[in-house]
Amino acid sequence: MNVVLLFPGQGSQKPGMGKDLYETFPAARDVFDAADSALGDEDGARLSSLCFNGPAEELTLTHNAQPALLAHGAALWAVARDRLTPHVRAAAGHSLGEFTAYHAAGSLGLADAIRLVRKRGELMYESGVRRPGAMAALLGDLKEPIESICARATVEAGLVSPANYNSPSQVVISGEEAGVERAMALAKEAGAKRAMRLNVSGAFHSALMETALDGLSQVVASTAFTNPKFPVYANVNAEPVTLADRARQLLLQQLTRPVRWTDEVKAMTERVPDALYVEMGPGSVLTGLVKKIVPAVNTMACGTVAEVNKLMELAA
Repeated sequence: MNVVLLFPGQGSQKPGMGKDLYETFPAARDVFDAADSALGDEDGARLSSLCFNGPAEELTLTHNAQPALLAHGAALWAVARDRLTPHVRAAAGHSLGEFTAYHAAGSLGLADAIRLVRKRGELMYESGVRRPGAMAALLGDLKEPIESICARATVEAGLVSPANYNSPSQVVISGEEAGVERAMALAKEAGAKRAMRLNVSGAFHSALMETALDGLSQVVASTAFTNPKFPVYANVNAEPVTLADRARQLLLQQLTRPVRWTDEVKAMTERVPDALYVEMGPGSVLTGLVKKIVPAVNTMACGTVAEVNKLMELAA
């Protein structure tokens, strides 16, 4: 059996995530305890508590959601690693999830990864305060390319650009509020079924995040990376990454450039068409997108004890 690992990004977090894993598997307990320790006594104690108990408002904050999702994905991987490793052919993650993918591939140690994404979340939040922006999801088939719509909206109202190419019928845009609002209106004129604002603290994956680049560059440069043990597909260019230095470069570029998830999924499924694509995190956002992009691919969500046990049986 071939397996491709998928790790979700912000938006998938929810109170209760990982609690059953912590209570059932010693390996998962070790991960959450290590994540708590990596962030220090005050913040660390809050991370596992936020994962297990909420409140949702605090868990959703960028600097909390990012390490929480990484810890949950790392806990799932710690439980399944010995059984799954011989079957894994590649990994990918959506935005924040790409960092979790590098941890699973052995490129980033757990404590380093947790501290790195906590700082990333803080920098992204601060950037959103300095340069306020917005994001919106556009659903449906457009009669005009989204790049053209964003270019028009930028000229007419304010800077806006594609942020996530999630599936052929779902694109997220990001930028200045006026630009996003204008692009939403233009998208509706171009045939979008829905255009809805997202509850986020900044204009992620856009030029408005440039103020966070220097800080993130310093943190990435000071964090130990090794070559991944299996390819990790990059959001920026949908290419497999096998070298640590290339991973660093692309993770920095990812901050201000769009997540090309559709191209990424197509690239992975062309190379490993017969694999089981396993989403290791809360929910099934990514497996749902994969099925929209390549309907014939086999997918599986793996975020709870019951789902982990099912996956372990398949990989036996």
